[in-house]
Amino acid sequence: MKVKTILVSQPEPSSDKSPYNKLTEKHKLTIIFRPFIHVEGVDAKEVRRQKVDFNDFQNIILTSRNAVDNFFRLCKEMRFTVPDSTKYFCQSEAVAFYLQKYVVYRKRKIYVGEKKIENLESIFKKFNKETFLFPTSDMLSKDVPDFLEKLSLNWQRAILYRTVVSDLSDLRDVYYDILVFFSPSGIESLFKNFPDFKQKETRIAVYGNSTIQAAKLAKLRIDIKAPSPETPSMTMAIEKYIEKVNK
Repeated sequence: MKVKTILVSQPEPSSDKSPYNKLTEKHKLTIIFRPFIHVEGVDAKEVRRQKVDFNDFQNIILTSRNAVDNFFRLCKEMRFTVPDSTKYFCQSEAVAFYLQKYVVYRKRKIYVGEKKIENLESIFKKFNKETFLFPTSDMLSKDVPDFLEKLSLNWQRAILYRTVVSDLSDLRDVYYDILVFFSPSGIESLFKNFPDFKQKETRIAVYGNSTIQAAKLAKLRIDIKAPSPETPSMTMAIEKYIEKVNK
């Protein structure tokens, strides 16, 4: 069956130069963006319940923009002024760039990984006598904690926001040729919103190993996978599939 409509379980890209726009124009598609999950911040009382005191940490580990937003939101709520001496360990350039929303870049010590926090191993080791705060969601893969434990760092996790299933009830009677998922939470949201969901002719596209595993556990048929050596991005994987079925 040809592909004409795609539902992407993420917010709509802010840039007009998004590869999804090129995909739409080239193949005459209708692509709708709808987050299947969203983030809700916890309050200061919840942070204190976790026995987290921002004063205790010399370094902050940041792996996402949500972590950045919620750390500084809670600093403001708790009237905590982040010392100028605080060092930031950012998983990627995108996170480090986003940090500029809150700090003057040239006046701060910011260390940036290439895409993984493991890229900063040698820098972490230089400060292994210091304390590290790791702001996260309530949902967290083991990769980063395992890495921090391996380095024997003095670190503490702080759950500053939660991943919550979005209400998708208005989509109940709407059909899409492809559903695109980027996290296990998106798969969970699909079945929480539509417990009686039957895949039938709907194609499922998934990004990342954890999402692939979640789709398999949900007994979904996976038609499109990314990343791969041939298709490192989701849009490339979708395009490759469309070029095959839309002949």
